Amino acid sequence: MATFALIHGGGGSAWDWHLVVSALRGRGHDPVAVDLPSEDETAGWWEYADAVVDAIGDRSDVVVVGHSLGGFTAPLVCARIPVDHLVLVAAMIPSPRELFADWWARSGYEDSGYDDVFYHDVPPELAAEARRRGRNESSKALQEPWPLEAWPDTPTRYLLCRDDRMFRAAWARRHARERLGVDSDEMGGGHYVSLSRPRELADRLVAYATEAR
Repeated sequence: MATFALIHGGGGSAWDWHLVVSALRGRGHDPVAVDLPSEDETAGWWEYADAVVDAIGDRSDVVVVGHSLGGFTAPLVCARIPVDHLVLVAAMIPSPRELFADWWARSGYEDSGYDDVFYHDVPPELAAEARRRGRNESSKALQEPWPLEAWPDTPTRYLLCRDDRMFRAAWARRHARERLGVDSDEMGGGHYVSLSRPRELADRLVAYATEAR
């Protein structure tokens, strides 16, 4: 049994993972979805990481999963506690001491031009609920340099979504190579694959956990 620490993206919440949580539990694993302190104006990047560490507690066989902006938090958790595997899902990959505001230009981000970049392939009722649950990103973390001097020594995989309108596949492939020196893995689905293809995503995560062992 693996522990999956599931980290949401910008403006999101633990709810974004609820279908994946159900699927992972059904496969005999222990998922922990975390609400980051994104609306706490005093919270910096290490407070984000500590929220995840506190939720994990004394669990072992940990796989940390970061979605979208969660890519800034996920590697910090690996610097705090032992982690078997780090999985970035349609995620932003920070460089040492990089500001969130600078990431867009420095990563060569390419806007897709679509109006709906998040929920275009999510069932309408789920998409409406996701929008209703949206949270503000008002913490000080977004004004702080990303605190690590180097990527943690944790096996890392990058999983892109081929139908992603936020981080398009061609750009995401390049981002993973340039920032991590790895070839990305791929699956179908848009940016919120946790809502559009939760069972398929759960299968991918379980495969990573098995590989880590």
